[in-house]
Amino acid sequence: MSAIFVWIESHEGAALPTSWEALGAGLRLAPAAGSEVVACVFGANAGEIAQEAAGYGATSALICEDETLTDFRLEPYAALLSQLVQERQPRAVMAVASSRGRELLAASAADCGSGLFTEVLELAADGDDLHVIRPVYAGKLWMEGKLSGPSPFVLLRGRSFPAQPFDSSASLTAERVEAVLDEAEIATKVESFTAAQGRINLGDAAIIVSGGRGMANNPEAAPADAGDETIWKAQHGFEHTIRPLAKVLGAAVGASRAAVDAGYIPYAHQVGQTGRVVSPDLYIACGISGAIQHQAGMRSSKIIVAINKDAEAPIFKLAKYGIVGDLYEVLPVVTETLKQKLGK
Repeated sequence: MSAIFVWIESHEGAALPTSWEALGAGLRLAPAAGSEVVACVFGANAGEIAQEAAGYGATSALICEDETLTDFRLEPYAALLSQLVQERQPRAVMAVASSRGRELLAASAADCGSGLFTEVLELAADGDDLHVIRPVYAGKLWMEGKLSGPSPFVLLRGRSFPAQPFDSSASLTAERVEAVLDEAEIATKVESFTAAQGRINLGDAAIIVSGGRGMANNPEAAPADAGDETIWKAQHGFEHTIRPLAKVLGAAVGASRAAVDAGYIPYAHQVGQTGRVVSPDLYIACGISGAIQHQAGMRSSKIIVAINKDAEAPIFKLAKYGIVGDLYEVLPVVTETLKQKLGK
């Protein structure tokens, strides 16, 4: 039986939850492809992560805990994955399209001379071919593509494929493999990591509350020492209007490019074609007009709610629910109502 390789992304000895989505996609493909799902786990604690992968549906695993793989570095990771693919010719190689997933699968696909599709939303096997659906033209259209040839590579858009319910009784067969590169052959060195504290990652968030240019319409009076009054008003709005709602919902805070470019909030929060592409269950757009660049980053959200004073704003064409009104009047009421409903 051929195999579907799924790379399990991890950091500091723990698997990233999005990897279980990739396993879920592999399991959906496996019956038609006549394949088993193999977890590829490299780095610290790989053995235990592989056993966790069993609970999410992997039937076997290839693991390597060599010290050169303790932290993610493209050279040793790509060298090992490429060798495994070339030697074992899997039916497909899959991972979620995180920054590391993109880097690794692109490099390995090039090494192996294989095709690669990114941002895949749906996939199916048909004989020796792999059919995929992915967004094009900033998400305005979906394209159906076909990958032929040995071991195609597929990067999945996050939150597009559900993970299988965890089964604590499941087990798998793990095979240990050797690293390909020695430390002396690796140019990149990892010195340390600095983690952002107290914030939810946009790519992992089930709910996102985003603010746009309209955040500058804050009626709160700026203090005399505020500096740029417009920036202060918008920043105050993010902190005291957007974040309270996000906290009640357990949501991440996003922003449009206009808000980021104006200095209202750091780039890490930007959603859009030049920011993060997200697919949450719920996306609440506050004071965002809905330029095509922003739509490209969030149009695949399951439910979109728009709050804007302009009834003709393009965002309302995407939204399932819309409120025409001042976000600074609407959001405090919504936040307070949710607190009461959710008992927070």
